[in-house]
Amino acid sequence: MKSLSFYFKDANKKGYGLGAYNFVNFETLKAICEGCKKTNSPAILSVSEGAVSYLGLNFIKAMFDTAKKQYKLPLFLHLDHGKSYEICKKAIDAGFDSVMIDGSSLSFDENIKVTKKVCSYAHKKGIFVEAELGVLAGVEDNVSAEKNIYTDPLNAKEFVEKTGCDTLAVAIGTSHGAYKFKGEQKLRFDILKEIEKQIPNTPLVLHGASSVPQQYVEEINQYGGKINGAVGIPEKFLTKACTKHNIFKINSDTDIRLTYFAKLRRSLIEKPENIDLRKPNTLAIEEIANMIADKNSKVFKNSNKI
Repeated sequence: MKSLSFYFKDANKKGYGLGAYNFVNFETLKAICEGCKKTNSPAILSVSEGAVSYLGLNFIKAMFDTAKKQYKLPLFLHLDHGKSYEICKKAIDAGFDSVMIDGSSLSFDENIKVTKKVCSYAHKKGIFVEAELGVLAGVEDNVSAEKNIYTDPLNAKEFVEKTGCDTLAVAIGTSHGAYKFKGEQKLRFDILKEIEKQIPNTPLVLHGASSVPQQYVEEINQYGGKINGAVGIPEKFLTKACTKHNIFKINSDTDIRLTYFAKLRRSLIEKPENIDLRKPNTLAIEEIANMIADKNSKVFKNSNKI
């Protein structure tokens, strides 16, 4: 089975991207795997610090190993937004394929320092490290910021050279959460192009890249939810990022949450007599799987890349 390092190069060479999908329980893990099975796609399965607190590292690893064995796909377990050396070390020791050290809220020098420390430990064990430079606005799990700070291309070059990170998450206008834009929907592809000139051999990552499908927003609101004004990244931008640029990994968490809650809320309202968790969960799994398959084939263009 192909390695993660293989996809670092192959994705950019052939013009496709890998979805990085967050899971928080058995249902979301199964749904992601089912979606990737439909399209024969590789994927990065991510867990946040919040998911680690909720499930525990050993439980997460056991669930992931079972899923990978069952589905026989190139799936890779990733720690998303690790905020400290300590949590990254725990994930590395647990057997994760890659970890993200998110020092984006620190000063440039402190970000370099902690990222270099994580890289030193991870690389000795053959684990890949993602870092972040720049700040994404929005709120999601334990990550929050009031405004975007775009990644400086020259700083990106210095950062990668001094830390030795394997991949770099860049800020070009995406945002965390379900409310990504208040005005015009756009990404700074001009900044991305300059970053690529400075670090042409470093695979890049987009966080906060959920497209926030409006049918699920509307369904949530129809069945008692309150998500008004939620808007995401147009899928054409995501396709451009991974087919025309050096973006190999695109994160999607909010879309999974929206899809899950749309089906859960609908089921609870339409079937108030039901007390069998398996029924609404099955509906959610099927819908998330279809959504993941659509992203893989139509947006990230990674069908049959196993």
